[in-house]
Amino acid sequence: MLVTFSTDAYADITMFGDIAFTMLEMMGHSKTVPGAILAEDVPEALNRLKAAIDAEKASPQVEDQDEDERVVNLADRALPLIDLLTAAAKAESNVMWK
Repeated sequence: MLVTFSTDAYADITMFGDIAFTMLEMMGHSKTVPGAILAEDVPEALNRLKAAIDAEKASPQVEDQDEDERVVNLADRALPLIDLLTAAAKAESNVMWK
């Protein structure tokens, strides 16, 4: 499953469902698709996501993959969504996902 986040203030962002659901939970929202965040709630969702990412970075990571495998961490995966939320907050625009 793919989840696409959109706002009038930024280009659409598409993520795999499991990553998108994790980000939605970090923002304090359910895994309901489709869904939306009203413009006045976007700054709080952005702050929650950033705080959760910072907490994730601070927690010890378990290294159990092969050296040849490169794993994209959650902080890097969140960057496009953080940019989208930042643009939406600045433009006072709603954010939707489907």
